[in-house]
Amino acid sequence: MKKAGRAALIILLLLILLAGIYAAYVFLAWYRVEDRQTLEIDALGGGAEGELSTGARYRIASYNIGFGAYSADYSFFMDGGDSSRALSPDAVRENVGGAVEAVQSLRPHFLFLQEVDTCGTRSYHIDELELAGQGLHGDFLHRTFAQNYDSPYLFWPLLEPHGANRAGIAVFSQFPIASALRRQLPIENGVMKLVDLDRCYSVNRLPVPGAGRELVLYAVHLSAYTSDGSIAGEQLQMLFADMLSELEKGNWTIAGGDFNKDLLGSSSEIFGVSGPEYTWAQPIPPELVPEKLTVVAPFDPSAPTPSCRNADRPFDPDTFCVTVDGFIVSGGVEVQDAKVLDTGFRWSDHNPVYMDFVLS
Repeated sequence: MKKAGRAALIILLLLILLAGIYAAYVFLAWYRVEDRQTLEIDALGGGAEGELSTGARYRIASYNIGFGAYSADYSFFMDGGDSSRALSPDAVRENVGGAVEAVQSLRPHFLFLQEVDTCGTRSYHIDELELAGQGLHGDFLHRTFAQNYDSPYLFWPLLEPHGANRAGIAVFSQFPIASALRRQLPIENGVMKLVDLDRCYSVNRLPVPGAGRELVLYAVHLSAYTSDGSIAGEQLQMLFADMLSELEKGNWTIAGGDFNKDLLGSSSEIFGVSGPEYTWAQPIPPELVPEKLTVVAPFDPSAPTPSCRNADRPFDPDTFCVTVDGFIVSGGVEVQDAKVLDTGFRWSDHNPVYMDFVLS
């Protein structure tokens, strides 16, 4: 009995030691990408005829592709569901391919994609940026990519660890991008930084030659998994300040992407599912938005369609849905239309959103 007790104690001490070593690895391996990083501008071989101008109607679309995992039958462990990885490599390819076809049907001049894995355990190390680029090759002139996730190996759940993953935000444009910059956003400093992303937005500058000004596009993916509610506000305030500084220079600005905020303000009422457990997407406080900026929540009253579903279970009619994807525009950007494309959440836990606008 003494030998058995001693063996159990040794095993327990070894487990504690291993846990300590793993915790040290996770904290030591975690890092933030440098701020104000210049982004490469990749040529894709397509593009629009002519140049950007005032008075013309343009379309911008945004789609969080959920690292190629979130088919309608998928649920995610961090949301209370089952899976920590995509169901299979073929599922990743099918979902990314379906997402690309969905946005192609919108024929956008500008496209933002979020949660694009370039190398990840959760997506079987498939380069989704390359995969999406292949599908969109010839449709766009330029592409930029801003990394916002490079996690140490997450050894949870034990039977199917989420693993190590690298992902980011992609921007596609039919018109020339003169320069692009990655801006680092505020994030939590505690343990929660390990499960949230290395949040950022990319700043993409497009010349409007006839006006001698620029259209500045901000591709955004704000925090979701936080314990400090002030972080989201700080992220928005930084974005707003940046947009206003460009407006003061005479430029037009559009921010788009996944804001992880209830952009409609009352999605639970509009889409019919609510409950105390669904509190992760709060409205943007109106007093936070400067007068010269406008939040554009894509919505069609005749056919209300949410942009995002909760992933605690496979999608069904009783799943909590919300619109967290949309746009923020500055003065001089006249919004003509803004809607959600209903895909039935077939390829992601998000639906694509789009906005038609004119530069005045």
